[in-house]
Amino acid sequence: MEWLAPPNSHALAVLLLTLLALVLFTRERIALETSSLFVLVVLTLGFELFPFEQEGKVLHASDFLLGFGHEALVAVCALMIAGQGLVRTGALEPVGRLLARAWGVAPSLSLLLTLLIGGGLSAFVNNVPIVVLLLPILIGVSLRTGTPASGVLMPMGFATLVGGMSTTIGTSTNLLVVSVASDLGMRRLQMFDFFVPVAIAASVAMLYLWLIAPRLLPHRQTDLGDASPRVFATQLLIPEDSFADGKSLADVVAKAGAEMKVSRVLRGEQTYLLPLPDAVLRAGDRLLLSDTAENLKEYESALGATLYSGDSPVDDDHPLHADDQQLAEVVVIQGSTLEGTSLSASRFAERYQLLTLALHRAGWHLQALRAGVHDVRLRVGDVVLIQGPSEQIAELKQRGDVLVLDATADLPSTRRAPLALAIMAGIILSAAFGVLPIVFSALAGVLLMLATSCLSWRDAARALNTQVILIVVASLALGAALLKTGAADYLAQLFVMATEGASPAWLLSGLMLLMALMTNIVSNNAAALIGTPIAIGIARQLGLAEEPFVLAVLFGANMSYATPIAYKTNLLVMSAGGYRFTDFLRVGLPLTFIMWAVFSWLLPRIYGLG
Repeated sequence: MEWLAPPNSHALAVLLLTLLALVLFTRERIALETSSLFVLVVLTLGFELFPFEQEGKVLHASDFLLGFGHEALVAVCALMIAGQGLVRTGALEPVGRLLARAWGVAPSLSLLLTLLIGGGLSAFVNNVPIVVLLLPILIGVSLRTGTPASGVLMPMGFATLVGGMSTTIGTSTNLLVVSVASDLGMRRLQMFDFFVPVAIAASVAMLYLWLIAPRLLPHRQTDLGDASPRVFATQLLIPEDSFADGKSLADVVAKAGAEMKVSRVLRGEQTYLLPLPDAVLRAGDRLLLSDTAENLKEYESALGATLYSGDSPVDDDHPLHADDQQLAEVVVIQGSTLEGTSLSASRFAERYQLLTLALHRAGWHLQALRAGVHDVRLRVGDVVLIQGPSEQIAELKQRGDVLVLDATADLPSTRRAPLALAIMAGIILSAAFGVLPIVFSALAGVLLMLATSCLSWRDAARALNTQVILIVVASLALGAALLKTGAADYLAQLFVMATEGASPAWLLSGLMLLMALMTNIVSNNAAALIGTPIAIGIARQLGLAEEPFVLAVLFGANMSYATPIAYKTNLLVMSAGGYRFTDFLRVGLPLTFIMWAVFSWLLPRIYGLG
């Protein structure tokens, strides 16, 4: 075997930076946006300070910033905004109602219908709003039937990932791979060019998710629910023999515990005193409190006072009650104003007039009231337990800033829903029939949604995700650096040498498996954008068709099943279903093997590489 000459210094530096980037992208404590910006800054500064010239052409540092205007990124952003229009107008509500009715009739067949509808919709709409639509339905079914939701949430989430592979607009990964491959000289893949192999693989996957996956999943319960604290507003009557009689409010709070918060002091029938620390209490005063039942009973015991619920003392016949109050669990979703901030910094309780009781994060134990949850920096997938009037919870759901896992609140619905559906259909059909490239049809669709008030500019801004934007731009820059410095060709040669003697079919299969491994460790978009120029380099080295190798990268980068960090919807279902990391391995690894095996058999036969 002939020895491979080492790459030039710039190519070697880019390879080392790529390796560092892949490590940074796996670090949970470092925001993905920060890692992406670091890669971008190092590339631009490095090539500005140490210019790269080859065959009389200089690679300018500014070339690495062109990703911000790349048509693939523009298309991804436009489609995210258009998808937000469907969510805001409630255009998918009829689907939700259909599934909700079906689950009450035939649960087993309804699971299959849910998987098929989720996968089918995800072929054309970003799968995050699809999961957001289906989660409350499935959790509501779980609450009504008393069965754990863990048996259905993960299969549903995976079904949307499988369905998203089938068209060029199904996922941002597909759009990026198709666009970058086109930039590198390959023919542009049309919307349904790889629909057939995905449909065949998806059929096998759906059977697995329907019949086998629910049986592999153990019954899991979230830490939230009936065991979570509920807050009650009540009165604490001070009798003559109470410790509080004749004491200042500051002394009383110190005795009961610093956690006790007195909103007002009622003296007589209509006299309210401000709860000042030096206010002196006397027998007959009533302290107005809001707290959990456990804490209220502790205050009663510590002060020798009597709790009142309405006009009656609290006892077995007159328990604490909270009129028109509901508990609901809300999930922080992509694009939420809560993402990356804390409950206190966002003034969540004040803005929505709701009590925040507890926080659940995968791998944490329940964090309850006054345990510091208000200062925890929230991330996608976190679940916050709230309490408040039903109309406030309904309003929170209407705003779409978080996913409300509450069966009593209605799905949003407006008269503009048919219009939003028509606009989205126009985006898809115009691209499918070649009338307009997807980037232009998506931009036109966004304009129409804004002009017809299906969306506001605030909704559009909320739909955009800095994490997606920066990881795409940084990955595009890395891909360009790999290609233009010769690093991609060097990696392609290494791959060819390492697999010397293997058939093209085995090369395809190996490349796809490598991408499937990477996408579960680093960002799927990063894996795809780094892998695409390498795939084209391998095909050119061997003198083979480029398309099957590019599809191997595309399919492999979409197999985000084996870890919860592989894709944002995995985090959503992980929190809602109470899953553990090992649950994803138990169900996701077999699904990865199924998809990899089917595609490894199909692609060589479709492209004559068998």
